[in-house]
Amino acid sequence: MGTGLILVNTGPGKGKTTAALGTAIRALGQGFKVAFLQFIKNQETGESLFLKAYAQAHPDRLYYNRLGLGCLRGEPAEEDLAKAAEAMAEADELLRGDYGLVVLDEICVAMARGLIKVEAATELIRSRPAAMNLILTGRGCPDEIIALADTVTEMKVLKHAYENGVPARRGLEF
Repeated sequence: MGTGLILVNTGPGKGKTTAALGTAIRALGQGFKVAFLQFIKNQETGESLFLKAYAQAHPDRLYYNRLGLGCLRGEPAEEDLAKAAEAMAEADELLRGDYGLVVLDEICVAMARGLIKVEAATELIRSRPAAMNLILTGRGCPDEIIALADTVTEMKVLKHAYENGVPARRGLEF
């Protein structure tokens, strides 16, 4: 398989998780075994519904888990810290597995909000098998992680319907 890549999808725009899902689908189509772990999100979205259904139908091809408690406002609660620790332990286990691609969705937000120490995430990333590909998503990706990455994409908003009072739409935003 060669040397695995580290990809980061960050920035204030929408589409970071969706882009990671697209890459996961591409990897599955090429015969890779994929793991998709969500750190912050707990909302039932189109992505989570798809991932859950595909993982149930093809447990040998896709592992999916969602360990977040949802959107964080203010200081993280003890429950948020506990879930982040659980997600880090699971990420460590996944990165020791035989996956061709592991997606750590919203891990950058977890670092930016102080749920996870940047040093712990850096150590986790460096410990993965050399051939494993890794995608990290979320706003506020720390510079230390960007320095480790092979490809970094910053999503930015040029215009969003929400700014004009249009609520999030099922199938488009969630």
